Amino acid sequence: MAETRTISARKGSEAESASKPQRTRITKRKALENHARSYFDAVGRRDVDGMLEHWTEDGVVDLVPIGILRGQGEIAAFFREMFAAFPDAETTVTRVAAGQNEVAVEWRMTANFTGAPFQGIEPTGRPVELRGVDMIEIADGKNVTNTAYYDGLAFARGAGLLPPQDSGAERAMRSAVNAATRLRRAVSDGREALVERRDALSQRRTAA
Repeated sequence: MAETRTISARKGSEAESASKPQRTRITKRKALENHARSYFDAVGRRDVDGMLEHWTEDGVVDLVPIGILRGQGEIAAFFREMFAAFPDAETTVTRVAAGQNEVAVEWRMTANFTGAPFQGIEPTGRPVELRGVDMIEIADGKNVTNTAYYDGLAFARGAGLLPPQDSGAERAMRSAVNAATRLRRAVSDGREALVERRDALSQRRTAA
């Protein structure tokens, strides 16, 4: 009888436990990942105000191919200019890896340069495809710093600032750059030869 009561009590306890809602504990890494995904959701919507909600007032963005943005004012100005220049920009997150205080976000962006000028360049109407990685430092639920790595050369080609890869125009530009480099080298070598000749003559006169 005692064994029967013990089994019944255990079954009752298990049933009671199963009926209670289970609490899910969110780890710090998961919280950081959720924050980063929420931030990139705002990027994908081209929602600058929504992006700023994720930043501290004095946050810093290091766009490696362009430069450093300091504070929410500069961050907002840059992204408003970018979204105005690329009004159909679509940003997709492909992978997120969270650490203790930082999150790495791999992303892809497709857009057409059909809107307003960007960084002083008039719109060319050309399509742009980019892949990049953002390294975001997060503290107290806010972005503190973000270092964004992407291929600046691919952006310049896509936007029409440089000729397409392996095109005739690119080969001509490469030939022109190489010719200029060879000319500078020849001038430099000529100057060094003149200096050596002058020094040699000076030494002969001194010896005489």
